[in-house]
Amino acid sequence: MSLKSLNVSKKTHKFLLDKLKDKRTLQIYKKFESNLPIKKNFIVAVSGGPDSLALSFLTKIYSIKKSLDVKYFIVDHRLRKNSTLEAKYVKKKLKNFFIKLTILTWKGIKPKKNIQSIAREKRYKLLADIAKKYKINNILLGHHLDDLFENFFIRILRGSGLKGLISLDRETHKNQVNLIRPLIKIDKKDLVYITDYIFGSYINDPSNENDNFKRVKIRNFLKQLSLEGLDRKKFFLTIKNLKFANENIEFYIKKNFEDNVTSLNQKNMVILKENFFSQSDEVVFRSFTEVLKIVGKKYYAVRGKKIDKVIDLIKAKSSFKVTLGGCLIKKVNKTIILSKE
Repeated sequence: MSLKSLNVSKKTHKFLLDKLKDKRTLQIYKKFESNLPIKKNFIVAVSGGPDSLALSFLTKIYSIKKSLDVKYFIVDHRLRKNSTLEAKYVKKKLKNFFIKLTILTWKGIKPKKNIQSIAREKRYKLLADIAKKYKINNILLGHHLDDLFENFFIRILRGSGLKGLISLDRETHKNQVNLIRPLIKIDKKDLVYITDYIFGSYINDPSNENDNFKRVKIRNFLKQLSLEGLDRKKFFLTIKNLKFANENIEFYIKKNFEDNVTSLNQKNMVILKENFFSQSDEVVFRSFTEVLKIVGKKYYAVRGKKIDKVIDLIKAKSSFKVTLGGCLIKKVNKTIILSKE
């Protein structure tokens, strides 16, 4: 690096680090830093809302302090008329703070139904593909404490089990990359404060006010509960306790695999011992779901009702043959054999 470039870099770092002289910003940053113990380069997913803009600033500070190379990307879904202009606006705004933002565009036919969930999956796929291109394993997302609560109630309405209720965790693995949520313990109001203080403005997505979407209905419901005295700390403690219970179940699932599963032909065929189905219902259900994903080479699990039917069949009949989730399932005597369909 030339002497001139070094001086520019020092001035840039000082300009950004001076923002931490604000007491509240410093407190939020310290909380953020304690929730992000990684020492490798990463990608930041930006949307233009207050959450992701706050994440952009916090990660930029983090990268300076830890000497890391961070790449920033925003996905233009082209679902709204002004989406491309908004993406360019965010790019220009971040450039003023020495954050280089690259726009990824979702090309092709857009969905008519399940728009938000399909768009979210496409966003993750585009980000995962770019992460693989740069050989980066970690993508940071702007989900925060309020998202955790919203997700909990959405899953309740869907009839999710324990694992589903706590699915929005600090870190998950998807599309062969790590999705990390370092804001998961930070309130939205703190993120809005940082964005207002640093950037002065942000993009308001009109879909966030459209109560045709389930998430918006839940958000409004939680606001009402808050007015009536919802204790957020106790709510968070409940989710924390559920996570602890889930960890115990995961322990027994792992033990069930170790004791009762035999893999053959590089996991293209699996043999399940009789004792595999002698565990608690939840352990059997999750263990069998995972086996189907492994043998069928599927990312998403088969629907729960279909899995329940096959488990009932296994317990009731001495021999049978069915297909499910890309797998051929056979029962011979008391042994279950799964192979790739």
